[in-house]
Amino acid sequence: MTIHQLLMTNRFFIATAESLTAGMLGSELASAPGASNYFLGGIISYQDEVKQHLLGVDSNLLAKSSAVSPEVAIQMAAGARQRFARDCHKPLERVIGISTTGVAGPDLVGNHAVGEVYLGISSARGQCALALQLKGNRSEIRTASVTEALSALEDEIHLLLG
Repeated sequence: MTIHQLLMTNRFFIATAESLTAGMLGSELASAPGASNYFLGGIISYQDEVKQHLLGVDSNLLAKSSAVSPEVAIQMAAGARQRFARDCHKPLERVIGISTTGVAGPDLVGNHAVGEVYLGISSARGQCALALQLKGNRSEIRTASVTEALSALEDEIHLLLG
């Protein structure tokens, strides 16, 4: 069963918060016919101010650790989940928030290496972050981030289903 079939069959909704992937994850989620049945939307939060104001990421956390951290990934996912559930009038327990943040390169960001990526997931099960160290050029890292996010989303759905 594809991720699209899993979402439609089990009536889950998805909200994204993307920094590193800048909409690539949302685009992939919307690529299948019927995506409007489960994809609520996404926020491309490339700038820290957007992470703060639209997703509710703590400004002190951003100042302390930068946007490249598991805590920021979690807050981004939780912010997208809560915002889209509220704005789209969906039950919060049926909405999954997923986020991407990290360094695609070609340069380091502070002390964060190229390929350091965090995915955040927020669902009725709770919140978690997945740390990845990806290889490749900028495009390859961004594409691999989307692939990993879709895999993590599929795993989360299976965990929600028990």
